Amino acid sequence: MARNGYRTIRGKLRYTSKKPERMGEERGREYFTLTQQPDGVDVLLAHCEIDDAPAVIRDVSQALDHKTSAPLDCSVRLSVGDRFEGTGWFRFGKKVVECETFNHRDGRISQKIEIEEPIRWMQCHPIIGDGLLMKLFDLSQGPGKQYFNNIMLSSPDHRGATGPMLFPMAFSLVFVGEEEITVEAGTFKARQFQVTDTAEGLPEEHPPYNVWVTADDDYILLRAGVEGYMQTHYELVELSIE
Repeated sequence: MARNGYRTIRGKLRYTSKKPERMGEERGREYFTLTQQPDGVDVLLAHCEIDDAPAVIRDVSQALDHKTSAPLDCSVRLSVGDRFEGTGWFRFGKKVVECETFNHRDGRISQKIEIEEPIRWMQCHPIIGDGLLMKLFDLSQGPGKQYFNNIMLSSPDHRGATGPMLFPMAFSLVFVGEEEITVEAGTFKARQFQVTDTAEGLPEEHPPYNVWVTADDDYILLRAGVEGYMQTHYELVELSIE
């Protein structure tokens, strides 16, 4: 039950491999807290661990518009291969996006990018965020594909293991439909989406990505899977709501 107008969702995601030689092997995990505030802002905290070498540890704090997931501000800190990689702070205005970051390779970096319209999504690479991303899709249009080009990343690396810094990109989202699915955390009514058309924005096209989220206003990621060379699987294993 929400207290003082605040509603808090906590959970854990498990990362596993779908490669034949590693089928079902745990390769990481993620702990998240999503606080829905009475002012219409959601604050996401995510701690992400990828065990595959070079190991990645990422901590993200991100403020989002509750209805649209449009970014307001965020910070990212990451270690790669058991050493500090970088840390950064980002702010998103109506006409400008800016960041202040520091990483071990390039030192201090300041970026300010003028924009024609507000950024729709900031991808900081926690997997739970891939569920919230699906709020961009206009469900009133029914199943199909919708294109988005005012997107930012904190890293163009598929594991989010560089930077952090601002990187513009574009992609399409496909709404497949609704179904009931069972994951370790329970059985849920779900919406299935796909992320496609990433070649335009990334140095290397991201393999096909399927995502299932709760079929409600929370858009909590239930299950996700990356095809191609990655062959990774993500599943919600714990969930609590206060």
